[in-house]
Amino acid sequence: MWRDPGSWIALGVSALFVVVGLAMHRVFTRILKQGSAEPGYDNPKAENHE
Repeated sequence: MWRDPGSWIALGVSALFVVVGLAMHRVFTRILKQGSAEPGYDNPKAENHE
C-alpha cells in the first residue's frame, strides 16, 4: 500500500483539504468575531438609498 503512488496522491490531497479547511475556519471565525460596521458607515450611497 505505501509503495503505490496513488495512495500518496490521495493522502496528499486529503491533507491539503484539511489544511485549507483549518485556514478557512480561522478566517471565518476572525471575520465573525469582528462584527459588522454600522449601515452607511463605509458606504456613502447607503444614506441616499430608498
